Amino acid sequence: MTQSPRDSIAAQLKRPAALTQAGLWAERLARCFWPLWTIIIAVLAVLAFGLQDFVPLPVVWASLAAALFTMIVTFWRGWRSFMRPSRQDALNRLDATLPGRPIATLADTQAIGATDPASQAVWAAHLARMARAAATARAVPPDLRLAKHDRFGLRYIALTALVMALMFGSVWRIASVTGLGPTQATAMNGPSWEGWVQPPPYTGKPALYLNDITQDTLEVATGSRVQLRFYGEVGALTLTQSVSAPAPLDADAPEAPTAHSFDIIQSGDITINGPSGRSWAITTSIDTPPSIFAKGALTREANGSLKLPFEAADDFGVTAGKAVIALDLAAIDRRYGLTAQPEATDPITLDLPLPISGQRTDFTETLLDDLSQHVFANLPVTITLSATDAAGQTGTAAPLHVTLPGKRFFDPLAAAVIEMRRDILWARTNAPRAVQIFNAITNRPEGLFSNEKAYLRLRVAQRRLESQQSDLTVEARDDLAKALWDIAVLIEEGDLNSARERLKRAQDRLNEAIRNGADPSEIDQLMQELRQAMDDYMRQLAEEAERNPNGQAADEQNSMDITGDQLQDMLKELQKLLEEGRMEEAAELMAMLQQLMENIQVTQGEGGQGGPGQQAMKNLGDTLRDQQDLSDDSFSELQNPGGQEGAQQQQPDVQGQDGQQDGAQGQQDGQQNGEGQADQPEKGQSENGQSEQGTGSQGQGQGQSLEQRQSDLRDRLNRLNGDMLPGAGTEQGEAGRSALDEAGRAMEDAERALGQGDMAGALDKQADAMRAMRDGMRSLNESMAQERRENGNNGQAEAVGRADPNSERDPLGREPGEGARIGSDRNLLQGDDVYRRAQDLLDEIRRRQGDQTRPDSERDYLKRLLELY
Repeated sequence: MTQSPRDSIAAQLKRPAALTQAGLWAERLARCFWPLWTIIIAVLAVLAFGLQDFVPLPVVWASLAAALFTMIVTFWRGWRSFMRPSRQDALNRLDATLPGRPIATLADTQAIGATDPASQAVWAAHLARMARAAATARAVPPDLRLAKHDRFGLRYIALTALVMALMFGSVWRIASVTGLGPTQATAMNGPSWEGWVQPPPYTGKPALYLNDITQDTLEVATGSRVQLRFYGEVGALTLTQSVSAPAPLDADAPEAPTAHSFDIIQSGDITINGPSGRSWAITTSIDTPPSIFAKGALTREANGSLKLPFEAADDFGVTAGKAVIALDLAAIDRRYGLTAQPEATDPITLDLPLPISGQRTDFTETLLDDLSQHVFANLPVTITLSATDAAGQTGTAAPLHVTLPGKRFFDPLAAAVIEMRRDILWARTNAPRAVQIFNAITNRPEGLFSNEKAYLRLRVAQRRLESQQSDLTVEARDDLAKALWDIAVLIEEGDLNSARERLKRAQDRLNEAIRNGADPSEIDQLMQELRQAMDDYMRQLAEEAERNPNGQAADEQNSMDITGDQLQDMLKELQKLLEEGRMEEAAELMAMLQQLMENIQVTQGEGGQGGPGQQAMKNLGDTLRDQQDLSDDSFSELQNPGGQEGAQQQQPDVQGQDGQQDGAQGQQDGQQNGEGQADQPEKGQSENGQSEQGTGSQGQGQGQSLEQRQSDLRDRLNRLNGDMLPGAGTEQGEAGRSALDEAGRAMEDAERALGQGDMAGALDKQADAMRAMRDGMRSLNESMAQERRENGNNGQAEAVGRADPNSERDPLGREPGEGARIGSDRNLLQGDDVYRRAQDLLDEIRRRQGDQTRPDSERDYLKRLLELY
C-alpha cells in the first residue's frame, strides 16, 4: 500500500518539531521568569559576600522577607503570562521558516474537483511538491534575547555579582543566615568571635582569617591591621594584646567593646579571654629601608649632560628616588671671581628614573640630565642619592664628591664669557669685575670676534650690566645670564654661513680639545664636525671653480696634488691617533692638515665670460657690503648718539675681518682673503683707497640719515630681486628669491626701528637681513652651478694646488658634472653611529619618563614607547 505524502512527511518532521518545541519552552520560560531568577541570583551574591554578618539580625530577616515576597510576586506574574507551547506551535514555527508554508498545505483538503481525475492528479502533484519542501525543514533555535524586556541589564548585574562573590567570598557563608555555619552554631551554644589580620597593601600578601589559623605562632609584617569581632553576651569575651599601643580611653565607649581594631607595631601576644578563646604569639618581620648607591663613576656626555648609573633595592620595591646636588664649598679653588662670598643657592633636586615595567625590588638605572646652565656646572659638588619605599622609609647613599659636568667651551673667547657669567651668578658683587673684563675683550676686537652678531650682542649685554652693576637685581642677573649663555654658544658653535669659517672653527675646536685633554666622546663629536665642515668646504671649492672661469692658475712649482680620498685618509689617521691616545702625533697631523687647507686654491682653464646672472650676483654682493657698512654706522650711533663720525673713527672695526668674508660669501662660500675674484677690499684699506664700488657706497651715505640709507638699500634689493637673477623656476632659485624677500622684510623692520630710534632692535634686524641675503645668494649660486652642469658648460676641469688643462677630474677626483658629490666613487664616508644614537634616544626617553614633574599623559606615552623598544 502506497504511503501518502502527509504520512511520510509526518515521520520526517518528528525530530525538528520536538527540538523546536523544546526551544519554545526555553524561550517562554526565560521571558516570563527572568525577574525571578535575577532576584534569586542577587540574593545569593549578597549572602555569599557575607553582608548579613555586618548588619543587625532584624535587618537581615526583613531583607530576606522582602526578597521572598518579591520572588513570589514575580513568580505569580510569570505564571500568568506563561503559555505552554504545543506541537502545533512548533509546526507553525517550522512552517514559517519554509517558502510557501508547505506543512500547512499538507494539512489542507481539496475543496473542488474532488471527483475529477485530472483535478485530483494536479492536487496530488501539488502535495508531492509541498512534501519535498517540508522535508527540508530544520529545527528553529529559540530566541533567548531579553534586551527589550530587561532594558537596564539587571540580569547581567546580578550574575556578575554572583561570580565576584564566588571568587572573593565563600559559598559556606550563605548558611550563616540560617544558623548552620560554624560561627553561628557556636553562637547558639555560647559566645564566639571572628578575627582577621590584613598586611599592608604594598606587601602584596593576602589577609589571614584567624578562625582558620591552627598554629599558635604567627609571623606578620609590621603595620599589619588586626580586626576582631565578639558575638554573644557582652563581656563574655575580652582581649589582651601587647603588639600595639593601648587605645585611648573613651568615656562613651562600653566597658567591654565587641569590636577591636589595631595595628601591629612590635612583636608580642594577642589573647582572646573567655569561652572558645585563643592566643597567638606574634613575630613581626622588619621592613628594612631601601638601599641605593652609585654603580659607576659620574661621566660627561658629549653635549655636557651628566650620566650617573645607580643601583637601588628594597624588600617590597622602591617607590621614589632623588638626587640632591649641593655645592662643595670647601673643595672650590677660591680664586678670581670665586673669592667673593657666594649668594645662597638652593641645592639641585633631581628625580631618579625608575623601571617602567618589572619589579622594583632590585634594579639598575641611569640618571641623565643637562645642568650646564646652572651656576654649579664645572664646580665641585656633592651628589646624595636617596630612595623611598611604600612604607615611607628612606635610604641614603654616601655623598659623592665630584665635579658637576657641564658643556665645555673650547673657544677661549666663549670660555671667558661663560666664566664671567658664572661669576655674576656666584655673587652679584662680581658685576664691576665682569664689566672690566668685557671692556677689555671688546676694546680691540680685531681678529677676536669672527661673528659680528655675537660682538654686537655682547656689547649690548655689557651696557646693560654696566648700567645696573650697582643695584643688580636677581631678575636682571638671571636675564643677563641667559643672554651671556646664548652669546657664548653663538661664539662657540657659530652662526656661520661660510664653509671656510665652519672648517676653521672645527679645526680650532679640535685643536683646543686635544690640548686640554677632552673626553673621548667630545673628541669623537668634534671629529664628526670636522669631517662635515671639510666636506662642505671641498664641495664649495669645486662649485666655485665651475662658477669662476676667470680664476688665476696656481704656481705649479709651489703646489701639490691632493684628492678627496687622500683628505679622508688623513682624517682617518687623525682619528686613529686620537683613539690610541697619541696626542702629540695627532696634534702634529692636525697642524699639517690645517696648513694644507689654508694653502688650497682652486684654478681652472679657459672659460666664458659671466652672463647677466653673474652680474646680478655681483650687484647683490655689493648690496650686502653696503648693508654691513650701514650696520657698522648704526652700532656707532648706538654707542655715541649724535656723534656718528667720531664713533666711526674710534670704534674698532669688527667688520674689518668679517666684511671680506661676507662679501665673498655673497659670491660663494669659501672665497676669502683675496682669493677668487679678488675684488673684496679690506675695511682697513678704505682710508688709503677703496675699490670703485666701495667708494661709491661710502659716498652714497654722506649727508643721509641712517633711516634713508636703509630705505635706499631696501629699494636696491627689491630691484635686484627680479628676472635677472639666475635659477628662475628651479627649487634652488625659488629658495634664493624667498630668502631675499625675507631680507627685504628685515630691512623694512630695520628702517622702521631706525626711524623710532631703537638702535638695538635695528641692529638685530640688520643682522637678520644680512643672514637672509647670504642664504639667498648661496641658493642662487647653487642654481647657477646646476644649470651649468645640465647644459654641459663645465669649462675645463679644476685641480687643487696645480692646474692641469688636460685633466678631466675636479679637485676631489670627480668627473665633470659631478660637482655636488663629495670625493670620488671610492672610500665613501660612513654615516653616524646609529646604534649609539639609538641608545642616547632611549636614555633620554627613560629620563623624561622618570621625571615626576611631567604631565601624566606625556609619561604614559613615553612608557608605551619604552615597552615597544
